Amino acid sequence: MSDGSSSVESPSARRPPPPSPSPSLSLSRSQHQQTPRGRHPTPPPGADPVAFGVVAFIAICFLLISFSAPSIILHQVPEGHVGVYWRGGALLETITTPGFHLKLPWITQFEAIQVKDIPCGTKGGVMISFDKIEVVNRLRKDFVYDTLLNYGVHYDKTWIYDKIHHEINQFCSAHSLQQVYIDMFDQIDETMKEAIQRDCTRYAPGIEIIGVRVTKPNIPPSIRRNFELMEEERTKALIAIEKQKVAEKEAETQKKIALSEAEKNAQVSKILMEQKLMEKDSSKRQQQIDNEIFLAREKALTDASYYRHGLALYLKSILKEAEANRLKLTPQYLELRFIESVANNSKIFFGEKIPNMIMDQRMLRNYLDTDTTKDHLEI
Repeated sequence: MSDGSSSVESPSARRPPPPSPSPSLSLSRSQHQQTPRGRHPTPPPGADPVAFGVVAFIAICFLLISFSAPSIILHQVPEGHVGVYWRGGALLETITTPGFHLKLPWITQFEAIQVKDIPCGTKGGVMISFDKIEVVNRLRKDFVYDTLLNYGVHYDKTWIYDKIHHEINQFCSAHSLQQVYIDMFDQIDETMKEAIQRDCTRYAPGIEIIGVRVTKPNIPPSIRRNFELMEEERTKALIAIEKQKVAEKEAETQKKIALSEAEKNAQVSKILMEQKLMEKDSSKRQQQIDNEIFLAREKALTDASYYRHGLALYLKSILKEAEANRLKLTPQYLELRFIESVANNSKIFFGEKIPNMIMDQRMLRNYLDTDTTKDHLEI
């Protein structure tokens, strides 16, 4: 090869150059001259019929695929969505806007991701929107064939994506803004889950709703400011209520402490009072005993004195009676009593003793007169 090439070069070097060589010929000669010895010269791309045939075949296949199945290459991003792409399972940074776009068939995968809010109107006519609603679902293996047969591969669009829009609008239209935004917001997740699962169980039993997560709705700025002011006032009210509760607790604690001190003082006072009453009672009983002793002694003394004076009076009365009787024993009284006794007798017996009886009576009277005179002299 090298000999052939050298033999080709030597005649050309001896010959005089042509007057006007063409550019292609000069180019081929320069390439031929730059080709090192021992290697074949590289033909131009258009000179290889195999490569040209491969490129033509690929172009024809591409055109046939484009006309027969344009969705493989040409795809549409709907309004309210953006297009995201995967190549070989790797997420690309390319994001397309709504409209028609091209992609490599069988190499690049495409999905439309919703970025538009879900609008809904409340019972009072206020328009609000939800940024995102997440629905986690699962298709049971036993119902895969029936579900795909009835609703296709995109069954979730019919029973989840479209259904969640319908249910969220139904919920908003039946409740006020206060209920949707504050009062019943914690119930929206369960309400949506139950509503979607109810219809799926009835019409597509293979779909199982695992969970639903609804973000906080977007409300108009003026209304949101009002809610913020309401929340601030509610917070202030709660703070005031908590302060009031703390004050009430402190007052109740002070009251309990005061009651405890009062009860303690009352119990101490009661104990002291009982002690004093017991002392007074003991003193009273002691005084009663002393009084009883004194009364008993005085009574004994009085009784003794009474008995003593009574005996003296009795004796004195006896003496008085004796003295009175003695004073009665005058001769005249005795004679009177004698006459009365004689007069009172119904029977009188006369005998030899009658004169003696009269004489004895006179002698007794004289004796008494003599004794009475002596007594008077002794007194």
